[in-house]
Amino acid sequence: MSLENTSSNFIRNIIVGDLESGKHNEIITRFPPEPNGYLHIGHAKSILLNFGLAEEFNGKTNLRFDDTNPVKEDTEYVESIEEDVKWLGVQWEKKLFASDYFEEMYNRAVLLIKKGKAYVCDLTPEEAKEYRGTLTEPGKESPYRSRSIEENLDLFERMRKGEFADGEKVLRAKIDMSSPNMNMRDPIIYRIAHASHHNTGDKWCIYPMYDFAHPLEDAIEGITHSICTLEFEAHRPLYDWVVEECEMAAKPRQIEFARLNMTNTVMSKRKLKQLVDERVVDGWDDPRMPTISGLRRRGYTPEAIRNFCREIGVAKADSTVDSQMLDFFLREDLQPKATLAMAVLKPLKLVITNYPEGQTELLEVENNAKDPEQGTRMIPFSREIYIEQDDFMEVPAPKYFRLYPGNEVRLKGAYFVKCTDVIKDEAGNVVEVHCTYDPETKSGSGFTGRKVKATIHWVDAATAVPAEFRLFEPLILDDAPENEGKHFLEQINPNSLEVLEGFIENVAFKDAKPLDKFQLVRNGFFCVDGKYSTEDKLVFNRIVPLKSSFKL
Repeated sequence: MSLENTSSNFIRNIIVGDLESGKHNEIITRFPPEPNGYLHIGHAKSILLNFGLAEEFNGKTNLRFDDTNPVKEDTEYVESIEEDVKWLGVQWEKKLFASDYFEEMYNRAVLLIKKGKAYVCDLTPEEAKEYRGTLTEPGKESPYRSRSIEENLDLFERMRKGEFADGEKVLRAKIDMSSPNMNMRDPIIYRIAHASHHNTGDKWCIYPMYDFAHPLEDAIEGITHSICTLEFEAHRPLYDWVVEECEMAAKPRQIEFARLNMTNTVMSKRKLKQLVDERVVDGWDDPRMPTISGLRRRGYTPEAIRNFCREIGVAKADSTVDSQMLDFFLREDLQPKATLAMAVLKPLKLVITNYPEGQTELLEVENNAKDPEQGTRMIPFSREIYIEQDDFMEVPAPKYFRLYPGNEVRLKGAYFVKCTDVIKDEAGNVVEVHCTYDPETKSGSGFTGRKVKATIHWVDAATAVPAEFRLFEPLILDDAPENEGKHFLEQINPNSLEVLEGFIENVAFKDAKPLDKFQLVRNGFFCVDGKYSTEDKLVFNRIVPLKSSFKL
């Protein structure tokens, strides 16, 4: 897969300068997810950036799991992340785990203690917060800051042996409690956690903090450019301090870029997990979720995501992207690929009263309206068919050109039909319409006797296959002014999912498999759902409607 970069950005310019100056002869990047949730579209931007830059300069990218918190991590997340990265079409050089380096990290922490740069602290979390100070007031030194090197070495070793309870002691870096950067005020670099780790089991009961572990991981792997999002900019001095004071041979450079923010979307793994845990959605792969697994299940393509990320580019300042931009690239990608087919989502029976009973004929229709090379297929047509309820009005609205009593329309790929009668149930609802057809008007016959103003789609009632159709709207309603400042759970769209029972033509779908994609005439692009489809009944997710008002 090619991730050719056709436009420059500030990170690329830094890399070019480093190569031209001879600072680096090879570029090594990494994608370092924490395995505490599923990846989302924001991670896709980071993945494609890291892998794309390395590929452009014939470098390497590692997939490294930052698994330093056993309480929140799970092999389920590791497996899902691997699947998502592969699906996006990139290939890592090595698959690594931060936990592979726990012994090395411990030894580096011991080095800091021996240098007088780290100490064991007994302050409670509440006391530590009080001692830390504020943005306008310096912090106070811990009373345990003056412990001797020998005492700190002994206590740290006993922490490793499991002699203390969770939270009883921590190891802190000794930097500067008066620093204007809060991250430099003697940050915690190790904490006690008597919890099994998905990779190391019960070998450890102390675990490094992210801000200590991450720079060491980068340095151990020889990462040249550690690319992360803007919220880590204030952590960069600590990153550099750890690399320097731990006497690492490699000196990675941390570079920050603006994360992806999108309308009608949450980009927090904590919030996404809350949606799953509180059953707002039916799992991490719910098609309404911005997770890569959710997008994949809904029918999004890796090509569309890559084109979208390339278009939004890389910036230093935060901004919010209209979620419809991703849909734009999705339509562009699906249009030439998705097979054209007919399905009726809200069925209304139409009976052609002058069509011979018991007769069925095969009609030829195209597989892709814009690509004749994709060929045609033959579909059955008989006396009874289904049309969309929206394609009939007993009392037509102004400028309504579809079917109504006395009006004539074309059935796509078939004949002209004229509505002659309406059948209603006891409640007065229209349950069936009767029409007559003109056999001279068959599609492709060259008939020019008269014209109609509308063509409607249909499926043959005798052979159509029942199917479930799931239509999605944004899960989060964040565009309305009245929603500003609300908790995200108060912005859940109650109409984000509509489930319809309809019919599909049997020819196009007889061999349909999970994730197969179709362009259903007038209804949008759809994908076969791999979670709920069965041998007896197919379930389709609408990927995206056919049209949008959004333009680049």
